[in-house]
Amino acid sequence: MTKHYQVVGNPIAQSKSPFIHMAFAQQTQQHISYQRACPEVDGFLVEAQRFFASGGLGMNVTAPFKLDAYNFASQLTPRATLAGAVNTLAVQEEGSILGDNTDGYGLVTDITQQLGWPLRDKKLLVLGAGGAVRGVLQMLLEQRPAQLVLANRTLVKAEALASVFAPIGPVETVEFDALSGFAHGHFDLIINATSASLAGDLPPVPETLIAPATYCYDMTYGAQPTVFLRWVASLGVRVSADGLGMLVGQAAESFRLWHGVMPEVKPVMAALRQHLKA
Repeated sequence: MTKHYQVVGNPIAQSKSPFIHMAFAQQTQQHISYQRACPEVDGFLVEAQRFFASGGLGMNVTAPFKLDAYNFASQLTPRATLAGAVNTLAVQEEGSILGDNTDGYGLVTDITQQLGWPLRDKKLLVLGAGGAVRGVLQMLLEQRPAQLVLANRTLVKAEALASVFAPIGPVETVEFDALSGFAHGHFDLIINATSASLAGDLPPVPETLIAPATYCYDMTYGAQPTVFLRWVASLGVRVSADGLGMLVGQAAESFRLWHGVMPEVKPVMAALRQHLKA
């Protein structure tokens, strides 16, 4: 019997979720269909009701519908509640629909397991304070870094996130314009969680923060290194990565929620990387 899943977003044609989930299904011998859906920006509720009423069992949700999915779910995981957004919906045995957010899992497992970068007792700088950051702060803090600094163009937005996650761990906040006050090579890891790379721009980070030993991670990805990764490489950074591993990792956690089995991430990452370059 074929089980039905889909990803919902607007736009959605660029989504790699069908490629990833069909690869996971083949690997684990699951019989599934996995489609894309692109409702109008105010049409998520109708699409979600239609899909689950027709027997759909799980849905991935991307921009701009993560808050709509949060409101649609009949119950939420603790990490989805903290994130204030849902990227995975799953039908439970009794028929209720669980909302989860797997973005933090995808990021942290990519950094710690696939890349082998340590986070515990390290000094982290996270650039941006939007929804992407809210979805990953919990798991970053649970790694017990020595310091986590959240930098954003507007301080009030960063401070709001810091207050939400204060029960889990301390988050320092700073405006981009004040970053130059930090010492050279101050951070062990810099995570670019802004949307700048999508527009071919750089976040306003002073060069003095970038040292050859700094690990740099861009949550966006592409067939070629992002503008942020090219920039830090020009400054001598030896170790960096894009967000493709995060993408596959968060999908793997969604797959586990739906099917009760965790797929192997590495072969799917390699296949997706080749697919992007084709």
